[in-house]
Amino acid sequence: MKAISMTITGLLILLSMGSQGIIAQSLRPSVPVEHYRWKSVQIVGGGFVDGIVFHPKEKDVRYCRTDMGGAYRWDKETQQWVSMLDWITYDDNNLVGVESIAVDPNDPQTVYLSCGTYTRSTNGAVLCSNDGGRTFTRTDMPFTMGGNENGRGNGERMMVDPLNSDIIYLGTRLDGLWRSADRGRSWQQVCSFPDVAEVIPEGGNPWMQDRGCGINLVLFNPSGGTAGKGCSTLYIGVSLKDRDNFFVSHDYGESWRPLAGQPVQYRPTQATLSEDGYLYITYGSNPGPMRMNDGAVWKYDPRSEKWQDISPVKADPDKGAAFGYAAVSVDRQNPKHLIVSTFNRPVAGSYAEDDIYRTTDGGKTWKPVFAGGARFDYGKAPYVEFTPLHWMFDIEIDPFDPDHALFTTGYGGWETFNLGNMDKKEPTQWQVMSTGIEETVPLELYSPKQGAQLISAIGDYGGFTHLDLDRPVPSGSHADPYYSNTTGITGAEDQPDLVVRVGTVSHHHPEGKPLAYSMDGGKSWLESVSLPQEKAQNGHVAVSSDGRTWIWTPDRMPVYYTNDRGVTWSTAEGIPENLRVIADRVNPKRFYALDLSAAVLYESMDGGVSFRSHPLPFTPFDSKARNARGDRRGGQDRVYATPGKEGDLWIAAFDGLYHGLSGEAFVPLDKVRRIYAFGFGKAAPGSDYPSLYLAGIVNGVSGFFRSDDAARSWVRINDDDHQYGLVLQISGDPKRYGRVYVGSHGRGIVYADPY
Repeated sequence: MKAISMTITGLLILLSMGSQGIIAQSLRPSVPVEHYRWKSVQIVGGGFVDGIVFHPKEKDVRYCRTDMGGAYRWDKETQQWVSMLDWITYDDNNLVGVESIAVDPNDPQTVYLSCGTYTRSTNGAVLCSNDGGRTFTRTDMPFTMGGNENGRGNGERMMVDPLNSDIIYLGTRLDGLWRSADRGRSWQQVCSFPDVAEVIPEGGNPWMQDRGCGINLVLFNPSGGTAGKGCSTLYIGVSLKDRDNFFVSHDYGESWRPLAGQPVQYRPTQATLSEDGYLYITYGSNPGPMRMNDGAVWKYDPRSEKWQDISPVKADPDKGAAFGYAAVSVDRQNPKHLIVSTFNRPVAGSYAEDDIYRTTDGGKTWKPVFAGGARFDYGKAPYVEFTPLHWMFDIEIDPFDPDHALFTTGYGGWETFNLGNMDKKEPTQWQVMSTGIEETVPLELYSPKQGAQLISAIGDYGGFTHLDLDRPVPSGSHADPYYSNTTGITGAEDQPDLVVRVGTVSHHHPEGKPLAYSMDGGKSWLESVSLPQEKAQNGHVAVSSDGRTWIWTPDRMPVYYTNDRGVTWSTAEGIPENLRVIADRVNPKRFYALDLSAAVLYESMDGGVSFRSHPLPFTPFDSKARNARGDRRGGQDRVYATPGKEGDLWIAAFDGLYHGLSGEAFVPLDKVRRIYAFGFGKAAPGSDYPSLYLAGIVNGVSGFFRSDDAARSWVRINDDDHQYGLVLQISGDPKRYGRVYVGSHGRGIVYADPY
């Protein structure tokens, strides 16, 4: 495998630029590069796909957005979704939350993404692609966005004028209505739009249940206007309650008025215009996905200015029927055919019995799709069989095939190709539509010395034992018990069939305890007999190299150890609470813990019974500034024990890498200036020291790196097209030299091999 020096390459390119160019280039930081081929570990879905946009004039052109994992384009050749934002850097990771998608109705190759995950973070940006989502240009915006905040399933809040592709409107959460007249290159606020600011309590949580999500709907009416000038009529919906929340302009956006007679007792969530001129709007008491107490579906006739409640089933909070409506879609080939989705509709005390309702007469009568005998094929993502249908915040009927309908969920989505079966009183058939979408959040990665390729700890969906990286796990997520979040997973170095995990027991499957273990390499699981404290959960777990001692630090609790697989527990002495403990990879009696904020390393030589402290020559940092040192769930500011080397430790600080033996001085590695994640892999041929893997900044270059010589030198193993935003975990594979696993926040797990 050949490493290519970027310094030499760049210098040759600039030979014709003169001495200033050569000097500037020679001073640029560099690191050798090794080519890797990147792929997703197949889980399929795993997060909230909160919007789907079809192109209205070009078949098979469609896009989807996620709340914190980027956006995807549909590839009709491979019949799967393809990520469009893997090039987003760690520093720009706020852009992986996609607020809205807009297609140019007159150009199937042009698509716009409004990006920004949190309104409390940095300002957002609008990304424009003219090649179907393969490359983008960026326009930074003077306001924040909230792709992972309340109302993220509402919309779309950005849209291109179908009669003038130069014109784009974008509704914001906190900063009013904006307009571009040059295809998104520049933007101006629409000052004539009414003040729709919502009074929010000081310090109010952006996910608070009764808070709206700003301007969340933009709709053009192409029946009025002039080609080249644009649509004269457009509608704007605002997530407001108990005041006007739907507005219209009939003069190209110059002036606005509220729709007369509109229902204001709840907030609009989605809306669509039918080909015969009716406006259909779904409403909820809040924008979701927090629980709704009330909601409805309304039909508006702009010609008569009449409103009609056409809700398939009525919410009645006083009688226990507290729910809302999330989404609506109309058949472009038959405007009297439409579907709507309920949200958090409780039935018989269950979590929710949400359904999709379909009408073929413009809302006079409705039939339930699921209760009408729908059948579901879980084969493409077996884990979803044990998760209720929920968060159906977008439903779409394919404009070119009325039998093809899709809906989104908190774990991806579903589609049918026989929606019309309902007309024949036959059941609709549904399959997972999310192949290619990977939106999980890996909280820990464990690659054992034998057996499974990888065992993952996943937020929201527990975790998986990946025997085959290229297909979803047939048995689904870890069970007996099911966890929502698995925060820690590891195994015994010399007993690789023993694996231990800790986390939060799923509220969908509340039986079980938050510590479980496997004796067959993660294929089946047993739960611990007892817990050290009744409310112990989450945290991290360490297992001695021989598998006899487990040390668990539950969230905000002391450090506990057990020598009988959780039958009895004892408190470790000499170590503060809430510290993550790791095991030595050789000596079963040795364990370590790091408190970098206090510049102290703790070590146990007696199997976790007691710990002694070793001061470190580091400058302690203010624990209140912990968030300034990367994401708390990431692999930085931790101590790591080297496989096969007793007492050999690495401290992966956020701002540097240090190596040493326990109890001795740690040597700083001068090339490393930033660490987000750290791990080990199989040694290079001819070496007896494991390879190191690091996500961060080495020699001034940001990326993923491998070292085969104990950090004396590094090669970059990713490229600018494969950066994945916020990276939390990295690990090599002890079974295969060069293989690397990377866990990102919202883009799932990716793996790569050199070529």
